[in-house]
Amino acid sequence: MADTPAVLVNGARQTGKSTLVQLPELQEQGRQYLTFDDPGVLTAAKQDPKGFIAGLTAPVTLDEVQHVPELFPAIKMAIHRKREPGRFLLTGWANVLLLPKLTPACWRTCWD
Repeated sequence: MADTPAVLVNGARQTGKSTLVQLPELQEQGRQYLTFDDPGVLTAAKQDPKGFIAGLTAPVTLDEVQHVPELFPAIKMAIHRKREPGRFLLTGWANVLLLPKLTPACWRTCWD
């Protein structure tokens, strides 16, 4: 995270990803933590992905990001506008390349 704007912690379910990204060291750095297990957060992100990402002012951890594949293009645009190391820490249990809305071609377009 020291030199990369977005980091994805990906792995099997129930392996401690959410616990890892909530370590006190990360919270002390002023990192905001949002989980898409929260229905309100999930609804806001799905209704307006660009606005949701634009409204984030601090470095953020987005937990369970596989629930909102629509966010990936918005995250890409935000990084292109303001490239800062450690800006986005994402977690998810699904292989993001296998999500229906993120084909390999879209993935390359989003992150190249």
